[in-house]
Amino acid sequence: MASAKRVPAALSRITDDLCRDLAPLAFEPPVAAVLNPLVHARVPHRRFLAKYAQGTKSTLLLGMNPGPWGMNQTGVPFGEVSHVRDWMGIEGKVDSPLNAPSARPILGFKCTRSEVSGARLWGWAKDRFGTPERFFADRFVINYCPLIFLEEGGRNRTPDKLLAAERKVLEEICDHTLQRFVAHFQPELILGVGKFAEKCAKRTLGKDGPRIESIPHPSPASPAANRGWAALVDRRLAELGIDWY
Repeated sequence: MASAKRVPAALSRITDDLCRDLAPLAFEPPVAAVLNPLVHARVPHRRFLAKYAQGTKSTLLLGMNPGPWGMNQTGVPFGEVSHVRDWMGIEGKVDSPLNAPSARPILGFKCTRSEVSGARLWGWAKDRFGTPERFFADRFVINYCPLIFLEEGGRNRTPDKLLAAERKVLEEICDHTLQRFVAHFQPELILGVGKFAEKCAKRTLGKDGPRIESIPHPSPASPAANRGWAALVDRRLAELGIDWY
């Protein structure tokens, strides 16, 4: 059951402004569809914010952008359905935009396909912290970019593969939004989930901001992650002197 807490007003303004600023953007082929789960999965996303985004956080984990079977279905970063529903206790109505390609249907919490990256990240959090309350007590997870870009046939296209002019406009919006998230949560540490996110944070926040590091990305495209991502993260945190558990 979702928490009765309200979404912090500042976070409502940040996400609403972000959606407003992203809405007019247009992208050339090979991008065939652009989806924003902050819009079509607004209900569970706001429940996620209300339940777990209260107060300041010492650490922000920063992803790149949604995956087709994760946040695109649930509105939660890396939001593999079973972990969002069964571990976090979040569920809610998800719409299916008219431009969603048939190869990547938006089924919300009825989606039976697992997002590997999300299953790995939230599976690690569950194994190491036990409860979501313990994990989120001092940590939160956001994406640098909330949009998902799909080519004809439904192939995922990551933001770093966009045309340079498109990427520049998108980054201006996402950089400004990241600055606002950091001002709100006041983290001492930002952990990029992958090098792309770390690079974006360093470019955006500069040397005078919080400490910025990265952990390996849990993507199945990474051979190292496929050999045991949780152990990689544990070793990386130890190297960084981060003692969470």
